[in-house]
Amino acid sequence: MARIVILGAGVMGSAMTFPAAHAGNRIALIGTHLDEEIIGAVASTGRHPRLNVTLPSAVTAYSWTEFGQAMNDGPELLILGVSSAGVPWAIDRIVESIKSPVPILMITKGLAANDEGIEILPHLLAREVERRTGLTLPVMAVGGPCIAGELAAQRDTSVIVAGHDPDQLASASRILRAPFYHARTSSDLVGVEICAAFKNFYTLAVGAPTGLLERVNKAPNNALMHNLASSLFSQSLAEMAIVVEAMGGRTETVWGLAGSGDLYVTCQAGRNGRMGRWLGRGLPYSVAKREHMSSDTVEGAQLALDLGQALEKMMAQGLLPGHRLPLTTAIIDAICHDARLDLSFDRYHRC
Repeated sequence: MARIVILGAGVMGSAMTFPAAHAGNRIALIGTHLDEEIIGAVASTGRHPRLNVTLPSAVTAYSWTEFGQAMNDGPELLILGVSSAGVPWAIDRIVESIKSPVPILMITKGLAANDEGIEILPHLLAREVERRTGLTLPVMAVGGPCIAGELAAQRDTSVIVAGHDPDQLASASRILRAPFYHARTSSDLVGVEICAAFKNFYTLAVGAPTGLLERVNKAPNNALMHNLASSLFSQSLAEMAIVVEAMGGRTETVWGLAGSGDLYVTCQAGRNGRMGRWLGRGLPYSVAKREHMSSDTVEGAQLALDLGQALEKMMAQGLLPGHRLPLTTAIIDAICHDARLDLSFDRYHRC
């Protein structure tokens, strides 16, 4: 039996308590400063208000102010479930609290821009913690199709646990082993993390035909636009593979759970697809965000805003083959420059 600390009591961090508890572990669920209401509900009733389920009895809920105490008790694994925007905050809390190396498993999805281009968050976290504490931490990440609500309902879920240390990967997989949580391991941490972030980005395009259909109306025979959506899905994977390879990942990762699997499930529903619908209806991103999704965090659009300039710079420098990334360019233009999303069919046959 292991002791696990989960930092971040949102839907995915809390859903991870189910496989962790099934394996017989004790779990400390630590809310961020934005999770006080959730932590209060879990502490008093055991029920998570956003997942609408009762968390396992092995879970104890704590405020973020008690994170240091939880870390002092020596967990075998720290699961980081904050948003990508919350990673700097989480790094500060880890630096304040950590006394010895502890393996970290990130379920946070996102990337960071730097002077050289783009960096995956596990590398950023490990580098910052080592710079500020002198401690070298093994940082792993989870990718693949995993909807939090399904995991909390203990529906079958298959994921990829990626990292650089085979022993730590095996240990994390063992700690989280459950009949409904099927974890495979991969050494391609870069590829898995690029896929995990860019699947949201490309879902903006795959969701656009829904809005385009509303704009042009159904055909007399009620034909829809599944053909176009499928073409955009295929193009998304082709361009994702180009980005993964340019960043030092393996293209085969794109064709598996971390790439095609995660893109498929993300396209089924969610905020990225809803934003894609508005873009497909011809609205500029600024209007769609302001008038229809002002209170929503659209991860794919945020990725474009965070990395658009870095991606354009990498294309200009030849670090990315811009002529082979027409869909990537179209999404950047739509989100970063408020252009209409260009779904011109012919331009998506260059890869």
